[in-house]
Amino acid sequence: MNPIPPSPRSALAASFNSVAAQYAAARPGYPPELFATVEEFAGRPLDGAEVLDVGAGTGIDTRLPAERGARVVAVEPGAGMAAEPRSALPRIPFVRADRDALPFADGVADIVTYAQAWHWTDPARSVPEAIRVLRPGGALALWWNVPDTDVPWLARHEARLAERCPAYRPPGFPATAAGLLAPFGLRPRSGRIRWSRTIAGEDRLRTLASHSYLAVMGADADAVLRAERAELLALFPDGVLVEPFVADVTVAVTGAVTGAVTD
Repeated sequence: MNPIPPSPRSALAASFNSVAAQYAAARPGYPPELFATVEEFAGRPLDGAEVLDVGAGTGIDTRLPAERGARVVAVEPGAGMAAEPRSALPRIPFVRADRDALPFADGVADIVTYAQAWHWTDPARSVPEAIRVLRPGGALALWWNVPDTDVPWLARHEARLAERCPAYRPPGFPATAAGLLAPFGLRPRSGRIRWSRTIAGEDRLRTLASHSYLAVMGADADAVLRAERAELLALFPDGVLVEPFVADVTVAVTGAVTGAVTD
C-alpha cells in the first residue's frame, strides 16, 4: 500500500476533527514492548530524549514517551484533534503545523515519532523534514496498531468494511514503510508486536466510528455500525471481546546501516 494520495488524504484527514472526542476515548494505546523496541532500534533510551511527536492527534501516543522520561513536543495539524489533549496533557506543548513542513530549527530532536500518522504524509517531503530536524544519529520512528487479521473473526470484519465503506483502505501500509525510507539513504529496522485489549463491544464500535473511512460517510455510517453491532453481539453475546492487534514499528537512525528485523 502506498501513502494516501494528496486529494483524498486531505478530505480523510480533515474528517478526524469531527470525531476527535470519540477518537480520544476509544482508540487503543500501545504496549510497553513497543517503546522498548523503539529504544533498542534507536540505540538510546526515551528518558531524557528530545522527542517531536508528529501527527500527535489527541495525544494518545504523546503521553506514553513522556511517561518514560522524554521531553515531548506534539505536532498536530487538526484543530479538533489538537483541542482534545489541552486539559489532559497541560505540560506538553502542542504545535499546530503541517506534518510535511515542521516549524522547527535544524537538529533539535533526538527522536521524531509518527504514531498511526506517517501514512498521512507525503514521504518525499516528510522524510527530509524529519532528517533535517534530527540531530546526527537521531532516530525516525514510525509505528501503527493494525488489526491482527490472522484472527478469523477480525479478518471477516475487515472484509465487510471493505465491501461497505468506499474509502476503506486495507491495513497493509506499515509493510511498505522501510522501502519508502530507503531512497533517502536510511536503513531501518522493523519489528512486530502482537498484543490485545479486552473491551466492551460498544467500545469496539466507537473505535470503528473514529476511523476516517467511516467518518466521511456521514449518516450512511449508521447502517454500517448497526450491521457490525449485530455481528459482534452474535459472536460475543456477553458484550465483551478481546481485540487483537499487531503493533508494527519501523525505526531508522540517521547515518546508520542496519538490517531489517521482524518477529
